[in-house]
Amino acid sequence: MLSLKSSLILVAYVIIFLTGLPANLLALRAFLGRVRQPQRAPIHILLLSLTLADLLLLLLLPFKIIEAAYEFTWKLPEIICAITGFGFYSSIYWSTWLLAGISIERYLGVAFPVQYKLSRRPLYGVIAALISWIMSFGHCTIVIIVQYWNKTQEATNKDEITCYENFSPGQLDLVLPVRLELCLVLFLIPMVVTIFCYWRFVRIMLTQPHVGAQRRRRAVGLAIVTLLNFLVCFGPYNVSHLVGFYTKKSPQWRAEAVVFSSLNASLDPLLFYFSSSDVRRAFGKGLQILRHRSSTLSGRKGREIAEMANGDKGASQVEGAASSDFTTD
Repeated sequence: MLSLKSSLILVAYVIIFLTGLPANLLALRAFLGRVRQPQRAPIHILLLSLTLADLLLLLLLPFKIIEAAYEFTWKLPEIICAITGFGFYSSIYWSTWLLAGISIERYLGVAFPVQYKLSRRPLYGVIAALISWIMSFGHCTIVIIVQYWNKTQEATNKDEITCYENFSPGQLDLVLPVRLELCLVLFLIPMVVTIFCYWRFVRIMLTQPHVGAQRRRRAVGLAIVTLLNFLVCFGPYNVSHLVGFYTKKSPQWRAEAVVFSSLNASLDPLLFYFSSSDVRRAFGKGLQILRHRSSTLSGRKGREIAEMANGDKGASQVEGAASSDFTTD
């Protein structure tokens, strides 16, 4: 029988997977359509990259579910542990710098709207996404290195093998300083950049008299969701790095902190919703399809089809051209 800790983590992972996967797939479809359009901007590339980072984490989440189901003993081949850890933690830190890049784009778009529109190039978004990818995946190669550094496991019983949890003193001498660097370079710096940019972004949006109330609410919502991402999702996991470096051992609550980091994949779709009219339309149509299917079972098929048609027409009239830009001009 599973312990309470393993049961709660297992349920949390399942909920994150079931909520995050469909939402991110809808967002992926919307952003792929957006980047194919002529007037794409760096922000669209960054949002698409953030969706891919979330999907990578979600596709690896079943392995974490299996791990929790077996009380955090690793029953799969060791190479799967290394690959899962590498991709899982890389996706987390890929997201932090992508969020920072998105915040910079938002700030430039409202602070210097004319210069931003004249100078923005999709190539800049590609370069920023590649730099963040190289930084995150490059740093997280430590996961694979440590996995085979003097052999990660010291357990004599094969059934007691864990994945990237129990380290020898020699391995901790390598792991703990690298985790501290991860916290500083891939969490603290992008968080400071993001807080500064969104503070300026929201302040400009709220003080401009010609900015509508709906756009102001979306700006505030965007800033709040991003701040929650850093504080609630990424914060506990990176604090565990600081605690581990100070105490010279991995904290006992590190597994729970990893769950909060995974929650990022379910929270990002809210960011996409506030950021892009394409995603808002995609989510709206998805909800309409669900309502239509449920109404079919209750005999209201004809009326719901008419409501879907009217809803699509109204959405297109309200939203207008597809855009994900916040500008003050």
